[in-house]
Amino acid sequence: MKKLPVRAEPLPAVLTVGEASRRSGVAVSALHFYEAKGLIASVRTSGNQRRYARDVLRRLAFIRAAQRVGIPLARVGEALASLPRSRAPTRADWSRFSSVWRRELDARIAELQRLRDALDGCVGCGCLSTRWCALYNENDRAAAFGPGALLLRGGR
Repeated sequence: MKKLPVRAEPLPAVLTVGEASRRSGVAVSALHFYEAKGLIASVRTSGNQRRYARDVLRRLAFIRAAQRVGIPLARVGEALASLPRSRAPTRADWSRFSSVWRRELDARIAELQRLRDALDGCVGCGCLSTRWCALYNENDRAAAFGPGALLLRGGR
């Protein structure tokens, strides 16, 4: 069995923005953006440089994994805001959030499949009719009142 090398110096308690970027694979500009959105936090040195606690790496992994599967950043922020600020998300946290996100993703997939199927029909006829096209003018309630700018003419 291969032995792992022993690190001579202790791991730093905090990370510079460059270290956090290198270790997480997230661009420095993205770190600043995530911080501005309240997804991660830093402290400032006397020289006004950002320093991140080591748990920021786990938060960044959480953010990237959620984004990779299509979770909007606002939803990721809501999830992280429900956790104590001083701790990284755990496997149990991910499991809890992902069960909710799975239902949302399933609904989005179903909607995308419906749109895809409507697109096939639209490509087949090519009409793009504002009166009949299920893709271009889905659920048009004003169509029953005839053509034209009904709302501008004082119609319903």
